[in-house]
Amino acid sequence: MSADHKDPRLAMLVESIVRLSRGELSSRIEPSSARDDVDAVITGVNLLAEELEQVYEQFEKRVESRTAMLRQAHLDMMKMAMSDALTGLANRVALMDAIEEALGQAADGAAPPALLLLDLDSFKNVNDRFGHDAGDRVLQEVASRLNGVVRESDLVARLGGDEFAILLPAATMDIAMQVARRALEVLGEQIRLDSLYIHSRASIGVRLGTADQSAEELLLDADTAMYAAKREGRSIIKVFEPVMLYSRQLRSQMATELRGAISADELVLHYQPVVELATNRILGVEVLVRWQHPLRGLIPPDTFIPLAEEIGVIHDLDRWVMAASLRQLARWRSELDLDDDFQLRVNLSAMELKQLNLVDHIRSLLRELELPAGNLVVEITETAIVTRGEVEMYSLLSLQQLGVGIEIDDFGTGYSSISYLRELPVSMVKVDRSLLVELNTRAGQLDFVAAILQLIRAAGLEAVFEGIETREQAEQLRALGCASGQGYYFSRPLPADEAGALLATTHHLQLGDGVKSAEVTTSS
Repeated sequence: MSADHKDPRLAMLVESIVRLSRGELSSRIEPSSARDDVDAVITGVNLLAEELEQVYEQFEKRVESRTAMLRQAHLDMMKMAMSDALTGLANRVALMDAIEEALGQAADGAAPPALLLLDLDSFKNVNDRFGHDAGDRVLQEVASRLNGVVRESDLVARLGGDEFAILLPAATMDIAMQVARRALEVLGEQIRLDSLYIHSRASIGVRLGTADQSAEELLLDADTAMYAAKREGRSIIKVFEPVMLYSRQLRSQMATELRGAISADELVLHYQPVVELATNRILGVEVLVRWQHPLRGLIPPDTFIPLAEEIGVIHDLDRWVMAASLRQLARWRSELDLDDDFQLRVNLSAMELKQLNLVDHIRSLLRELELPAGNLVVEITETAIVTRGEVEMYSLLSLQQLGVGIEIDDFGTGYSSISYLRELPVSMVKVDRSLLVELNTRAGQLDFVAAILQLIRAAGLEAVFEGIETREQAEQLRALGCASGQGYYFSRPLPADEAGALLATTHHLQLGDGVKSAEVTTSS
């Protein structure tokens, strides 16, 4: 073919190939009717373009699918990062973002947000007694109930453990208190888990925000109010007051000082006689620890023992009290004519009862000081052993085999179940002082105390009543057949030297008409 008669299809082929190279995959050439070699090439190029177009479409679909998957994965990760895995509630990160948004709206003229912080009361007992699976189900039910008391615009969050938060954007104090009261109401209802019925009440701190606050400041204020509620009791609502911050700072400072109090030799022991009611014979003494603060003076245990548990120094405190009091007992035995059955009663915390080396520690001290095990009684609270954990039961059984006496303290304030006491290696029950407060002023109280005493006896245990402050109370308990007791009617807690002087002069207290109890009116 001459140049003058060049086939135009060749130019079309070249142009089509150029378009394909540019990505124009829809480019096609219509074959001629000649059906010659050029048409064969055209057909081949068209097939190639069609295959490339199909491949590209499939590729685009895969890219689109992968992009959608990545986008969903990103959304899922964002959701996971902003929510609590157990309850599905918002988490701390999401809460802080929501607080900042609500405070920003308040700065632009909207009503300020309110923040409620809730901490479940005694939730640890649920985990210890029924297991972590039951605890998780309780938390899920709590989350569901809290979601049911808020508005659609509100946010419920779980901050971790048994702590929850409710953010109320554009709220008033009346709205905040209504939600807080409804939360207490729904949490006060029993939670049923299979055959178990569990109460999960809460302490609540409330803070109405201000436009000039940061999210961290609002959270701290609500947290401060919540801790004030927990210190006051159970199922309490406290609204934030600025003075609470001072109290919290003081508590924080005291926590720092308490850590060094043991090594600084600032703790002192007082001893309160336990008396045989029929004869006024001194059966022994209960050990009570005090903190001799260099600036604040003598601090009672009710102030710093809960703090010691909170900051994790209760173990060191318990060990110091046990060692120091046993050494004092050894000195008294060498210097004074004590009765052979004289007993030292030492309180043990729930945390100490969980220590695997507790029994070895006590055995070593008794051996070192040449003290009979029967002269020691350990006092434990009901809540410390209600779970009947393996370590706790091991400790109790081992102490019993060693010959150490075991007494349940504060009976009447916790679970107060005689049935479970019969299953424990205990020999004595100390009845809480609260049962004697209205002994002569509340109708039926004396009969109630008599019934408690009868139940304790029926379980084969010995009852010790604390908080005896008048001669009348002592005589009433004696008439009921109670064997022993303690309280200000007999003696206030005494420093070691005064307690030693008392033990040196008499084995039987000589009492008038309650004059000793009149010296002091505060609790031991």
